[in-house]
Amino acid sequence: MSRMTPFSSPLLLGFDTMEKTLERIAKGSDGYPPYNIERLPARDSQGETLRITLAVAGFSQDDLDVTVQENQLIIRGRQVDTEDREYLHRGIAARQFQRAFMLADGMRVLTADLKNGLLAIDLVKPEPERETKRINISVRD
Repeated sequence: MSRMTPFSSPLLLGFDTMEKTLERIAKGSDGYPPYNIERLPARDSQGETLRITLAVAGFSQDDLDVTVQENQLIIRGRQVDTEDREYLHRGIAARQFQRAFMLADGMRVLTADLKNGLLAIDLVKPEPERETKRINISVRD
């Protein structure tokens, strides 16, 4: 018996990659670091601007890596545990994380700023040109 998915409709052609992406996202992560996504007021005529803000307290600029790979924004954080300290109590662990966000076609990363333990990444999605294309019908008898 085959599995029915929301994208198995014959009217949704070419959405199989979207389905795989949604399945990968649904598997989820541990929720660290926490983040916000907000819509910013429009700047000039750039189109819709979004900001992703991650709480990365304790991470320096050198500990963070922000990349875009195949329409996926990937933020990685790596902290190295120093052995030269003797802790009487250790409640703040050196952690590693990876958080990924799928970007729509055409989305671009404008800036990535680290301030007061918050990493803010601004994205812009240019307004698509509305295009109507007429398809010629050929007659074959």
